[in-house]
Amino acid sequence: MKIQKLKAVIWAMLIATGSIGFACAADDVVIADFESETYGDWMVTGNSFGDGPAVGTLTDQMPVSGFSGKRLVNSYFGGDDSTGTLTSPPFKINRHFLNFLIGGGGHQGRTCVQLMIDGKPVLEATGTNTIPGGSEMLSPDYWDVSKWDGMDAQIQIIDQMQGGWGHINVDEFVLSDEKPATQAMDRNFVVEQDYLLIPIRNGAPKVKLEVSVDGKPIRRYETELATSPDNVDWYAYFTLSEHRGKTVNVTVSQATESGFALIKASDIIPSSDQRYDESLRPQFHFSQRVGWINDPNGMVYLDGEWHLYFQHNPVGWSWGNMTWGHAVSSDLIHWKQLPNVLFPGTMAKGACFSGGAVVDAANTGGWKSGEQDTLVAFLTDTGAGEAIAFSNDRGRTFTWHDQNPVVKHKGRDPKVVWYAYDDSDTPVDDEAKKLDGHWVMAVYDESPEFGNNTAFYTSTNLKDWTPQSHLPGYFECPELFELSVSGVAGQSRWVTFAADGKYAIGQFDGRKFTPDHEDKHQLHHGEFYASQTFDHAPDGRRIQIGWIRIDMPGMPFNQAFSFPHQLTLKETKDGIRMFAAPVQEIEKLRGTTHSIDGKALSADQPVQLPISGELFELEATFELGDAKQVGIDIGGNRIVYDTAAQTWMSAFAPTSDRRVQFRALIDRSQLEIWGNDGAVVISGERKIRGEVNEIVSFAEGGTARLVSLKVHELKSIWER
Repeated sequence: MKIQKLKAVIWAMLIATGSIGFACAADDVVIADFESETYGDWMVTGNSFGDGPAVGTLTDQMPVSGFSGKRLVNSYFGGDDSTGTLTSPPFKINRHFLNFLIGGGGHQGRTCVQLMIDGKPVLEATGTNTIPGGSEMLSPDYWDVSKWDGMDAQIQIIDQMQGGWGHINVDEFVLSDEKPATQAMDRNFVVEQDYLLIPIRNGAPKVKLEVSVDGKPIRRYETELATSPDNVDWYAYFTLSEHRGKTVNVTVSQATESGFALIKASDIIPSSDQRYDESLRPQFHFSQRVGWINDPNGMVYLDGEWHLYFQHNPVGWSWGNMTWGHAVSSDLIHWKQLPNVLFPGTMAKGACFSGGAVVDAANTGGWKSGEQDTLVAFLTDTGAGEAIAFSNDRGRTFTWHDQNPVVKHKGRDPKVVWYAYDDSDTPVDDEAKKLDGHWVMAVYDESPEFGNNTAFYTSTNLKDWTPQSHLPGYFECPELFELSVSGVAGQSRWVTFAADGKYAIGQFDGRKFTPDHEDKHQLHHGEFYASQTFDHAPDGRRIQIGWIRIDMPGMPFNQAFSFPHQLTLKETKDGIRMFAAPVQEIEKLRGTTHSIDGKALSADQPVQLPISGELFELEATFELGDAKQVGIDIGGNRIVYDTAAQTWMSAFAPTSDRRVQFRALIDRSQLEIWGNDGAVVISGERKIRGEVNEIVSFAEGGTARLVSLKVHELKSIWER
């Protein structure tokens, strides 16, 4: 017994560091911790449990978490088709409860743990998973065994299930007079309000959360649940208004009673009157109400609305639970966030990774059900492959295509565009001739032959896809579009790039992209990543939004997007290059304008322009003279051109006439710069924040001239 007590003390130390899911008192009795290489006196049958406890995750298994120490019972040896049992030697029941950790399959009698008295099962527990998706996380559970006090018992772990979730994960059997501090909980209620609120504690142990309506799962997430009203950092929310009058069940794998009580229905989101005015909240860049975002997705224009979908963790401050969030705008400036549309585990088999969207105006997919053109989204279902969902209600809700995946390969992030034939094209089949074009999917691909590459597929019906070619040297989030060359009548080029934004200009014949040059060109610098452009724009503009990778500590939201900007192609002395500029709609936000012209600059002669505010648009032009640097200081944030290196903030932007120019947008937490008429774009964090009362123009290492400086005070896009 002394050894058992020592182990219990060690358990308590592990609990203090969050290593296991429940605490053990000093007089608890550890039946098994499964930390040895073998099962010892436990009896094994079949082949699903292996020769001894598993060291965490097994081959081809999703990541296993929530177990104690280094090992656990994991019946995924041999995959989901293996079967077997694992039975303990007899032990005496001498405490009120038998506590344990359990996960995996949720099939009664087939993937389960049973308490055996006189050789017969008297209690049973299973994992929580029965359908594709889900998680391998173990959670605390317990049995009240007080009625068998003083009797001999055995534990039998059973895997008699083949196929999906045909395995069980178990760890740490402990006899105790205390229940686990946290345990699985569930509650039913009838939907009478718009939202279900979820209390979040950043950094708390992750638990499984599932919401079902009339018995059908609609949300399935892992989240960091708060344990009491005192440690809620922020509230996540699910929109349930479409389910009014229906019965909802909420289940969590692990919660305290006080934490679980905070999961409740509401007609408002807590502190909603303060939303969009937090200290780091972007005031004219789009940001989500709560949770995490990364890649913009499915960017498309339809019937007066710009649709911005995005990679979203609605129940966490960090990456995970990839869901498609949704916002719309009529002017690319003022955004309204709508309910999320594509969900992991309940729509997709896995997570809903990045992709694009198109308007299927000719109904090539055959999904149109009314007068409204169908909006078709393409995404990576991490549990299957490239998938389709379609909407006939202007992108508000989507139907999952019942024949997904439409492309299966090692890769992700499909972007689909329409390729129209001209007189020089040879259609590939009769259907393409009838349509006078075909669909093209550009998708990130990995293969032994081409390495990291963009693969191109074609289709006439959006469902059946034929591989055509590969373009090596690209990683994640491909983009493909055609642009006219500014000022050159009848000239256009195709452009492709991936997540890092480094692009190639070339020719595309509907099946293969051929670059006009070696290597790649670079427009974007800084924290800009995984951008996408709007499809089906009504005015022919090519408008881009990207993810700006900056943390928002202490906020209920994290990360943000770039301001929308228009892409153009221009002839330069080095050939055709891509340029960018903020969309002209920025003018709607302009308030008071301050300006100054024609001022000499030197190290001891800066020029101050008095202003007042926090949000600005700047336009500045300099003649370099013999200065080593010129630039602008905005409340301690310096925008600098190095004349020897010919760089704006380390981004190479050469000048041939000793004259440079930039535009900048300064938001609460972001700073974006378009240098030399948009030859380079630098996106990143505004390091020094707050109100600014002057803009300082300067030159260092010589003299220069401030040709012009114009500062527009900007208004917030968020309604107060």
